[in-house]
Amino acid sequence: MAAPASDVPDVLGPDLRCVFCGINPGRVSAAAHAHFANPRNDFWRLLHAAGFTPRLIAPGDQHDLLALGYGITNAAYRTTPGSGELRRRDFDAARLERLARDLNPRAIAFVGKEAYRGLFGERPDLGPQTRELWDTSLYVLPSTSPANAAVPYADRLACFRSLHEWLQPVRRDAVRALVVDAGRRLLLVRWERPGAAWWITPGGGANAGETDEQTLRRELVEEIGLRDFQVGPLVLERTHVLPGERRLVCQRDRFYLVRVVDHEVAPTIDLSGENLAGHRWWTLLELEATTERFSPPELPALLRGL
Repeated sequence: MAAPASDVPDVLGPDLRCVFCGINPGRVSAAAHAHFANPRNDFWRLLHAAGFTPRLIAPGDQHDLLALGYGITNAAYRTTPGSGELRRRDFDAARLERLARDLNPRAIAFVGKEAYRGLFGERPDLGPQTRELWDTSLYVLPSTSPANAAVPYADRLACFRSLHEWLQPVRRDAVRALVVDAGRRLLLVRWERPGAAWWITPGGGANAGETDEQTLRRELVEEIGLRDFQVGPLVLERTHVLPGERRLVCQRDRFYLVRVVDHEVAPTIDLSGENLAGHRWWTLLELEATTERFSPPELPALLRGL
């Protein structure tokens, strides 16, 4: 992910907890070859005060962030005296999407609303966003530039502390089904949010006190209208971090095999609030050939084994 076109090198690595994304290099940062190098910029002070770093890191030591699980990039690479001189063509949303796909950070936090707006063409609120990039959640912080003096330091610190807390995912248990019909097809439902769309197995979060079977029977009635079935063996268990409405979620998924002769999908609840939109029966060959995204990625191997 090297950026030879930028005067300030990216600080990036795989599987980071968060990548901070500024808008573009200013002249002070370009001269120092370091992010947020203007001594009047509060970024490094806020990072330390909010608990991201155990000590106040100097801009020249920016690569020390990687060992702590954090990185830095910019929404635009061109150096300007002020961000107001940037043009639409300076922003490269495709590059940021590749970053999310290839390096898989848990989140990208935009340092300033204009960094986000330059990439996506929409003005965000502060805090977590509904848009995602692959498996990466997006968050917007206030600008730490001295030009943003209208926002008091205490308010900016509160936003950084909120991000630090938000990055700690809440735990959730979920139960899902690999519904396979007599034609050896697998039923998947389509999950959609801005910037992300997946084909996933039906199922969902467990309520307190429920057994796996109780959760699965409730979820399959709601999502696909399936009532009469036998719960087969547990075929996969995994834990992963995924976006939530208000917090990141560390979810443990347990997948069970459910065989049916055939089934006409008929949800019994409005699924729009679940971000579900439609369904499809997939053959193994279709899953192996598709360029669409599905989860879990082990589905073709699981289906072949079953």
